[in-house]
Amino acid sequence: MPLDRKSTNPDQKIRANLPDWSSLIPVLPAAGKRTPALYRELRRLIEAGTIPAGSKLPPSRDLAGRLKIARGSVVAAFETLIAEGYAVARTGAGTFVADRVPVVKSALPVETENTEAKMPLPGTLGVAMADARTLNLFRTLLARHLARPGPEHFYYGDPRGGAALRQAVAAYLRQARGVRCEARSIVITTGTQQGIDLVIRSALRPGDRVMVEDPCYPSARAAFAGAGLDLSGLAVDAEGADISLATAGARAVYVTPSHQFPLGVTMSMRRRLALIDWARETGGWIIEDDYDSEFRFAGPPLAAMQGMDDSGRVIYLGTFSKVLFPGLRLGYAVIPDPLLETIMALRSRTDRSPPTLAEAALTDLLREGHFAAHLRRARRHAQAARDALVAGLSAAKNLSVGVPDQGLHLVAGLPDSLADTAAVEIARGAGLGVRALSSMAVTNPPRQGLVIGFSGFAPEVLHAAATRFATAISGN
Repeated sequence: MPLDRKSTNPDQKIRANLPDWSSLIPVLPAAGKRTPALYRELRRLIEAGTIPAGSKLPPSRDLAGRLKIARGSVVAAFETLIAEGYAVARTGAGTFVADRVPVVKSALPVETENTEAKMPLPGTLGVAMADARTLNLFRTLLARHLARPGPEHFYYGDPRGGAALRQAVAAYLRQARGVRCEARSIVITTGTQQGIDLVIRSALRPGDRVMVEDPCYPSARAAFAGAGLDLSGLAVDAEGADISLATAGARAVYVTPSHQFPLGVTMSMRRRLALIDWARETGGWIIEDDYDSEFRFAGPPLAAMQGMDDSGRVIYLGTFSKVLFPGLRLGYAVIPDPLLETIMALRSRTDRSPPTLAEAALTDLLREGHFAAHLRRARRHAQAARDALVAGLSAAKNLSVGVPDQGLHLVAGLPDSLADTAAVEIARGAGLGVRALSSMAVTNPPRQGLVIGFSGFAPEVLHAAATRFATAISGN
């Protein structure tokens, strides 16, 4: 009996009924790198909406056949999509795109009627990682509180922030950073910048002398200068800010001891103890900005200086902007008792209290272990991005690049013949976002160098931009 050439097997029917997304996936690299490359391409198609939410992905065997790769590579890529929240596996049914996934806008300028929005160049400072799993969780937590909103959302609450979030933050800081604090001393802010502003208005007066690290975080420097304070710079060396250079009569010292911004050094123990002694003896304030301490890639996290202080002279500032996303607009300050009542009054007169709905979702994120899981993923991503950036920059013979073991940025040294402001323009032309180190000077002669971020960008994107820049600058 002759074979019926029109009959088909089940696999052929499945293939005939599924969209052929394989045509949108570029040629994959050689074996050993296919799984991460396939994951990135599938994620790109999902984020762009090309593969719609809720769609069924092709069976792993079918997609492997279309792409002519091992089925194991497809299975591993699917498992990564599931782990990151982009897909879900349904027993007996297959793998589906998650119902809710973040949609990432094109890197090209997006024009609207009155505004133009641009994605930042790779290497731009202050860009947070868009973690799909965390975004999905946060959306779920927000929906939970919107479905059954508590009474705290319908009246003006404590200007310090909700008690539940302050308790969760205090527990986290005690365990992770060695901070001495209770919930009563925590003030939830809209970020470090508001914390600095509240400290300035509660502890300082126009004309007071304030010592800041030199070079310094530009937004902090601007806040102090804008309040009419008398700024002086403390030179920074391999041990951090040198407190022995503090001038007489200073009322406060602003430092980033765990990871100095922008140079990236860690303040030595002897310098920390000397600074605490200075505050105790003079009655001055130490403003400790612990902006990115969660991102340490070698060894355990360094304890906060606030936990070493036994005289109550350290004001501790932190933020969720770096580790979650700036759009959340939530940070925290640990306020010594003498300043707490004044700061609460100031907060009441400005924005009354933090946003309770975002507070509730963040509280759940901390208490239910999601924040710790997010941190682990964020550290892995940041470390991979750092390594990719360093590898790309290393192609330039006239750059000196160290590999930071903490933080979300690095500093690249330049040859004496090239000004950092000129190097900034070369970098922008190559599609790499950098800042001139000289622009962060305070009172000492400016140093030359480039400050480059590696958070919030895919490693391959950073590597490509850094390589283009390395090629462009090698001729200078």
